[in-house]
Amino acid sequence: MNIASQVIEIISEQALLKPEEITLDSSPADLGIDSLGLVEAIFAIEERFDISVPFNANAPQDSDFDISSVATIVQGIQALIAKQG
Repeated sequence: MNIASQVIEIISEQALLKPEEITLDSSPADLGIDSLGLVEAIFAIEERFDISVPFNANAPQDSDFDISSVATIVQGIQALIAKQG
């Protein structure tokens, strides 16, 4: 299973949607994910990929991690995994 599929699976669990209802263009708001759900999704992503996501739930605009869409979340995770080498 590739990174995008795994991220979509995690996000679908938080959004209580089927994975096929989520596109890479979907934003957390589009999917009905509130800030708590987003934090839970980030925790699940960190556990799944054994990474630390630089995301501040109290000030998401100040984070170095773009959560504006599923695609940007996937890209951020790919970059973090590549940094770990």
